Amino acid sequence: MIKTFNLDKKIVLITGGYGYLGSAITKSLVYHDATVVVLGREKDKFLNSFKEYQSDNLFFEYCDVSNSEDIQKAFNTVYEKFGKIDALINNAFYLKGQSPESMTDEDWTIGIDGTLNTVFRCIREIIPYFKKNNGGKIINVSSMYGIVAPQFEVYNKFENFLNPPHYGAAKAGVLQLTKYYASFLGNLGINVNSITPGPFPSLEVQKSEEFVKNLKQKTCLNRIGEPEDLAGAFVFLVSDSSNFITGQNIIVDGGWTIK
Repeated sequence: MIKTFNLDKKIVLITGGYGYLGSAITKSLVYHDATVVVLGREKDKFLNSFKEYQSDNLFFEYCDVSNSEDIQKAFNTVYEKFGKIDALINNAFYLKGQSPESMTDEDWTIGIDGTLNTVFRCIREIIPYFKKNNGGKIINVSSMYGIVAPQFEVYNKFENFLNPPHYGAAKAGVLQLTKYYASFLGNLGINVNSITPGPFPSLEVQKSEEFVKNLKQKTCLNRIGEPEDLAGAFVFLVSDSSNFITGQNIIVDGGWTIK
């Protein structure tokens, strides 16, 4: 009998693993005995996020996901150090601009690159390592706004929190990219899935109680998500429990998208 949720000896890479949600995902994976390498541009942020969290199974590796050479170098460094890579979580993104009416061409291009193209680059560069392993897991992070349009009444009086159009468009692209590569890589024993978070406002956004109330009312559970609510889905998809699951999207949104 296989201990399906035991992540011992699994080497997991996560981009953007020191942010509000990323750090919770990282901690949960380490808690379940995975060795986790956080890929990011700012080691100081990594150290600050985990300053009270000591583990021999947690590492940082510099990686700018906007740059293919950086990605190649980071993946190779990790592979040389550990001898294998078992899973890649594409969590990092960046964007610029917010207005649906006055967004510039440059803003649009940056947002698509930072939210969709980064995922493509990381998938492309991990394939040779998973071929060497005869398998691997790729987990892409989408968004509920890659599935449904924003309900703009939520943002009345809170235009500064408005979700921008290029973000949702790119996250929808992440879902299709997941299906594409699940089909393309399946015969190599490589699983490709996505996780779609719903309302998980940052601590800074949560200071606006009225806006948080608006978010709560759009869910079935009448609450916003906590980072730990999201982390378990990643543990599941990294684990052997998901070995026969590919091309799928797990929605963690408190029921937002079914209403």
